[in-house]
Amino acid sequence: MTDDQLLRYSRHILLDALGIEGQERILATHALIVGAGGLGSPAALYLASAGIGKITLVDDDTVDFTNLQRQILHTQARVGMAKAESGKQALQAINPEIDIVPLQQRLSGEALDALVGTADIVLDCTDNFSTRHAINRACVHHKKPLVSGAAIRFDGQISVYDLSHDDSPCYHCLFPEAQDVEEVRCAVMGVFAPLTGIVGTMQAAEALKLAAGIGESLSGRLLLLDALSMEWRTVRFKKDAECAVCGPTPAGQAPGYLPRPDADHESADGACRLAWPVPAS
Repeated sequence: MTDDQLLRYSRHILLDALGIEGQERILATHALIVGAGGLGSPAALYLASAGIGKITLVDDDTVDFTNLQRQILHTQARVGMAKAESGKQALQAINPEIDIVPLQQRLSGEALDALVGTADIVLDCTDNFSTRHAINRACVHHKKPLVSGAAIRFDGQISVYDLSHDDSPCYHCLFPEAQDVEEVRCAVMGVFAPLTGIVGTMQAAEALKLAAGIGESLSGRLLLLDALSMEWRTVRFKKDAECAVCGPTPAGQAPGYLPRPDADHESADGACRLAWPVPAS
């Protein structure tokens, strides 16, 4: 670690649970952030400032004027610019020492699977149910930890699916893909601006803990936030032995790990279009 890095990350290094060793692990981590909107913005900013060594930022959308209410990576001067490139400019302004790879593309199928395979940690900051399941399948395939958040209206949720451990549940265990879901869009339903910051920042915190190898992750716990009352609720869940994605087959492999070619990325309107499922009982 250089003298500049020792100074830049000194407040991390002072933490007994983290120290120089933990910061070095953070510096060596590659984080894949899918979605550079309301959740991806605060998550990316905190990961960059904390020294995540490489950030791949994926979003096929462009910055819209309506995004500026909550998507803090972007500025009015960059309206019309690709969100991935706008995000790179914001992150480089905070920390020019890290590697930032912007990808303006709609990830699906083999491309998504291959990209997940290159990352150490994946942050799902997307806005639709099919994409969340596609990312989950790729993370199960490659045994990559997945940090997933969601926000709509005044409701937020976050969990970690640490798929590097065989006994950890995956996203499908909690939200089965065949289950009926309520498709909601913030362009219609609205979203409380600070809520995306709260959830996205917590995604960054969970990712940094995983990168540094400290603390206890949210694996097996779903946190639900009602921002109107500012009350949190915890739902505990376990691995589904019959899960179609991470459950074992007679051959010992997860049957549903291959990404579906029809899985899509964020909706073109750049809003918080989101499937808001009810956790499986």
